[in-house]
Amino acid sequence: MIAVDLLRTLTVGALLERWPYADGFFADRGLELGDDRDVAVTAAAGAALGDLAEFLTEMESFLSGEELTVNSIAVIGGRNKSGDDEPVRELNVTVGEVVCIVGPTGSGKSRLLADIEWVARGDTPTGRRVLIDGVEGDERWRTSGDRKLVAQLSQNMNFVMDMGVGDFLALHAESRRADDIDGKVQRIWNEANSLAGEPFALDTPVTSLSGGQSRALMIADTAVLSTSPVVLIDEIENAGIDRQKALDVLVGQDKIVLMATHDPILALMGDRRVVINNGGMVKVVEPSTAERANLDELRALDARLMGLRHRLRMGERLDEI
Repeated sequence: MIAVDLLRTLTVGALLERWPYADGFFADRGLELGDDRDVAVTAAAGAALGDLAEFLTEMESFLSGEELTVNSIAVIGGRNKSGDDEPVRELNVTVGEVVCIVGPTGSGKSRLLADIEWVARGDTPTGRRVLIDGVEGDERWRTSGDRKLVAQLSQNMNFVMDMGVGDFLALHAESRRADDIDGKVQRIWNEANSLAGEPFALDTPVTSLSGGQSRALMIADTAVLSTSPVVLIDEIENAGIDRQKALDVLVGQDKIVLMATHDPILALMGDRRVVINNGGMVKVVEPSTAERANLDELRALDARLMGLRHRLRMGERLDEI
């Protein structure tokens, strides 16, 4: 940890010479450094001196390649939309688990996910608290773009850069300061093609990828390059990709996966599912033996539907199904 006492001895010029990226800290907070580099850091940072020390410590950790690992998160229950204590008082999730979040539209699924992403400390409308490995999360999980707790994969993946898949992945890997960039690009591309219904090449423009291909690419990219220990997937059932493989790819990278879904197959594939209603966690359900048996039947039906979709795409008639 970079000591606040050390920063008190420095001028702005000395600060920027040692930590050039410190100017980003001031810019993000609307603090003007001005042209006088002889100004004391204490005068420039003011009450944010402690936050500056945390920011510099985090950046040194990131640039040195030090990994921050998370083994578990816990959501300590707060209150529902009526102001009552939500029935589930604590939800614990560990690395390698897939927890599905189910509930009617407007029930509060997004609020739960937002609380986790913000690493709530009782400072959100629900009053929930999120613990990281048993302790309250600190500012690094809130303020660091590269070390955020949650990586989100939304339903809509729209690319605006006109470049090939390989160049796009290389650019992202470089921005993450990854080692063996070529190897990681190849790995992401291979994983993405194993998920997508239709393969694509490394020189395929990202703007020409289909919805399923885009989602497959982002899932593989998140699994390989993202340092966020928690991955949130919103309705993966609408992506047109291999759902089981997608979960296997993410879980295999020591991620905690939270998945909002209305799909019974995905819900039964998860280790547990949290039921949300009226803004609160109502109960946690573990799939029963009978449900697991039903999952095999549902998968068979799904495979049959996928086959029918393929026949339609190929121009075949469905007189006999």
